[in-house]
Amino acid sequence: MALRLEDKKVLVAEVNEVASRALSAVVAEYRGLTAGKFDVLRAEARKNGIYLHVVKNTLAKRAVKGTEFECLDPVLVGPLVIGFSLDDPGAVGRVIKDFAKANEKLVVKGIAVGGNLYGSADIDRLANLPTKDQALSMLLGVMKAPITQFVRTVAEPTAQFVRAVKAVGDKMAESA
Repeated sequence: MALRLEDKKVLVAEVNEVASRALSAVVAEYRGLTAGKFDVLRAEARKNGIYLHVVKNTLAKRAVKGTEFECLDPVLVGPLVIGFSLDDPGAVGRVIKDFAKANEKLVVKGIAVGGNLYGSADIDRLANLPTKDQALSMLLGVMKAPITQFVRTVAEPTAQFVRAVKAVGDKMAESA
């Protein structure tokens, strides 16, 4: 069913708004994918905070114009679905990668992060990015390490003294 001009304008505006606040994007060809399987992909995307939409290439090119995803222009060819990560940069990569493992009809064409276009081989790099919680815990670990080392350094003389007193006490108990 063909879209009316007003519907196209609304769709372009919606995709542009999403693209302007997205962290990463993946474009994949879905040729041969059944509607039922595509519904499963959509549900998984929704669950992970991903905006996933099938958009005609000419409309997608207009929608990403003026955003950091304008670099996707060369890969917008053929029947494509475009997914934008809104909360977690790696989420769209994980969902598309996992779905493509089970459905070889879904083929990644391009990835965009930070205004740079990457090839389909980089889906693993995107999918392996830590989640927000993982990144925060890694940051906390890095921030906590010097403090922990300082506390150990300050506590070590006291611990050595206690061990020495215990050793002298054990030696005296043996000789008695």
